[in-house]
Amino acid sequence: MIAAIAFYIFAAVLIGSAVAVVSSRNPVHSVLFLILAFFNAAALFLLAGAEFLAMTLVIVYVGAVAVLFLFVVMMLDVNFDQLREGVQKYAPVGAAIGALLFLELILTVGGWTYAPAMGLHLSSPTPAGVSNAAALGRLIYTDYVFLFQAAGLILLVAMIGAIVLTHRERGASKRQDIAAQQARSVATTLQVMTIGLGVGTAQTGIIRPLPPLPSPAEQEAEHAHAHASPGEH
Repeated sequence: MIAAIAFYIFAAVLIGSAVAVVSSRNPVHSVLFLILAFFNAAALFLLAGAEFLAMTLVIVYVGAVAVLFLFVVMMLDVNFDQLREGVQKYAPVGAAIGALLFLELILTVGGWTYAPAMGLHLSSPTPAGVSNAAALGRLIYTDYVFLFQAAGLILLVAMIGAIVLTHRERGASKRQDIAAQQARSVATTLQVMTIGLGVGTAQTGIIRPLPPLPSPAEQEAEHAHAHASPGEH
């Protein structure tokens, strides 16, 4: 009874947060609702006995993907009002696609039939004495280890390709030239000067600390004095 009540509560919050993801006007709020949807989906996985999928959903999707979305949305200066200008023009197309997908879901659920032994599998989804995480680990890292490594290699190549495609040289950036720094001579980097006692650094033209900037009134007076006619001096 308690599990059924918890299921309906988590499912209702999940559906509400999913609707809020696509209906929120603020993109930051959409990402936060997406994180809430992930947490409720993880709770539903726990109720179904799939604790491995629940932890994966929280650690991978909430801890990495959704937070990355949030950082990108917060850092990008996107004019969302300009992006929404053509929404009404494409609304009929979007509504038609949404209705088609909804019809496909109805046909899929309506034509779904359970196998006769499905009830036994639902009551004990894993073998006796083996947890869900242990069963999945044995399946992934023992039976399908080569396919798992191939999938990881493909993701690594995709990540490197994204970095290569987005990396570009910027002219404003300053970079060190180690070879040029090591090839410098003493004549170009060091200047020896002989300064008499009591003369100070004013003789060399080096003034430290820098003189204070003139006030706005002094700048205006100097500007008026520079543009005055010779007879007015």
